[in-house]
Amino acid sequence: MAVSALEALAERAATASGPLPVRKWNPPDCGPIDIAIDRDGRWWHEGRPIAREGLVRLFSRVLRREPDGGYALVTPVEKVAIRVDDVPFVAVEMAAEGDGAAQRLGFLTNIGEFVTAGPEHKLRFEVDPRRGDVVPYLTVREGIEARLHRSLLFPLVECGMTESGTFGVWSDGCFFPIGAMP
Repeated sequence: MAVSALEALAERAATASGPLPVRKWNPPDCGPIDIAIDRDGRWWHEGRPIAREGLVRLFSRVLRREPDGGYALVTPVEKVAIRVDDVPFVAVEMAAEGDGAAQRLGFLTNIGEFVTAGPEHKLRFEVDPRRGDVVPYLTVREGIEARLHRSLLFPLVECGMTESGTFGVWSDGCFFPIGAMP
């Protein structure tokens, strides 16, 4: 039996470890640390890129969005604030299967995490004020999003349709509006 593009994308991510239960941990706040995630999803420490992919994946597993909107790396014994320029992750690959309301859209992030857009992993669309173009975001986990790489915008739009005068995309039974049709 042939494997769909969506299943193949999910299988590639199956080797990546997922997030740890950081919501359950309430360690003392140790203040900020000089770690940053730039707009392209690259991690930096003290002004230098973190080149070890395994270290980035480890940090991504303990990343949590704080109630004040900031981001922190959290372990059972300490919490340190980090800087995130936009959102921490970038969706770098996409696969679609099905049509209309039965369509499913799967995404692979730059840290190897697979997410299917749907009720718990919502897509939202913002207009970039500098460029005027649409920027799609995907909820990866509670409070943490990935921005879809620009190369995914056209394939995503190709999966779209108009519902009640609004253009958007279906995935996993949810309609995500991109905008009103002129």
